[in-house]
Formats: sequence, C-alpha cells, structure tokens
Amino acid sequence: MENEGASVHPLPQRRKPRFAQWPIALVFLGIGISLVLIGTDHFRRGSIGLAVSVLLAVFLRLFLPNSTAGMLVVRSKSVDVAVLGFLGVILTIFALWVPAPN
Repeated sequence: MENEGASVHPLPQRRKPRFAQWPIALVFLGIGISLVLIGTDHFRRGSIGLAVSVLLAVFLRLFLPNSTAGMLVVRSKSVDVAVLGFLGVILTIFALWVPAPN
C-alpha cells in the first residue's frame, strides 16, 4: 500500500565543488603550454612537455580515487592507465628520437 497522503519531495541536489575537475584541467593546461612551445619553435621542449602531460594523466588516474579523478575516468582504471601509459611512453620516445626541425 502506498503513502496516499504523503507529499513527494525531490531529493536535494548536491552541489559539485568548484574545482571538481582539477585533474583534467591540470593535464589540459600542460598540453596547452606544450602546444604554445611547439608553435613558437621550441619543438623539443614542447613535445617533451606534451609527453609529460600525458604521463601526468597516467599518475593522476592511477593514484586518485574515481570520485576525485573526474573526467580522467573513461573506462576501468587498468584500461585508462594502460592506454595513457602507452601513449605517454610513445610520445616520449618520439620526442627524443625525431630530430628537431632546422
């Protein structure tokens, strides 16, 4: 039997903290700085910065809980860390291997 006389109140919505997405914002900041460096003819520094930004995403995803990692959470933790780690290592190898343009 249902509560016929009880009024239904929606649950109060929790407000998200102001800086809830700081992990992805930090990674995007690093990527942005790296792209500016690449665009201003600092190819090696910028490409290494890009690799470091991706590796930063790996460590943030690895050590932060899912509730704090925010938009870094795409799949399971092991898949996210494996994919980002692979990309970070490949970017590092290419950044150190490819000669800078003259």
